[in-house]
Amino acid sequence: MPETPTELSVSLWRGGAEGRYESYRVPRRDSQTVLDVVTYVQRHIDPTLSYRFACRVGMCGSCAMTVNGRPRWTCRTHVAKVAGSGRLEIGPLQNLPVIKDLATDMAPFFEKWREAKGAFAPSRTRADAMPRIRPDSPARLAADAAIECINCGVCYAACDTVRWNADYLGPAALNRAWTLLNDERDAGNAARLRAVAASGGCHACHSHQSCQEHCPLSLNPTASIAGLKRRTAAAYLKGELKP
Repeated sequence: MPETPTELSVSLWRGGAEGRYESYRVPRRDSQTVLDVVTYVQRHIDPTLSYRFACRVGMCGSCAMTVNGRPRWTCRTHVAKVAGSGRLEIGPLQNLPVIKDLATDMAPFFEKWREAKGAFAPSRTRADAMPRIRPDSPARLAADAAIECINCGVCYAACDTVRWNADYLGPAALNRAWTLLNDERDAGNAARLRAVAASGGCHACHSHQSCQEHCPLSLNPTASIAGLKRRTAAAYLKGELKP
């Protein structure tokens, strides 16, 4: 049985959009994560390396990077699972502008969220009685299936349609719109339906399901987008949306 290498050969993206990969040698350790590898380089080899992280336990999603060609949370990705040959290539998330090294600008991602009307629009004031919502109602179940998104950007980085179509809102923003459409407390659904039915909205999705395949929380934005397609089609037939 071959011995496990004692070192990792690591290629890290350095610079901005016109940067390059640089190679480093990092000690291999038990239970080592990809984030541990990046942190080792920054603390022991090159302190100018830029990257983003916060919780280190898979709660915030800010440590997402491209690992051997696949977008992942680096804090939950163990080296043993992705670097069997002892080699790692770590880059910034795709489909987002590179600020420096492994840190990307999330502004376009959240701008798409705004365009999809992803903010809750309350239908009541604090003076009104709190509405009772049955947890087993179809709308609540539909919202619950998609509500755990933490905006890490992995699905956006994995999406082929985002790569081809700069106007596409992306799976995370549309997934958020779907949860709000199924929230009976929300008062913004008329504007939200118009937003997701417009050019670059839900009908631009090609249903490749890359978002579902890569989501670290095993959510299914493709299913949410399919729900939006059905809902907007019904709105057209009812005359609620103009063609």
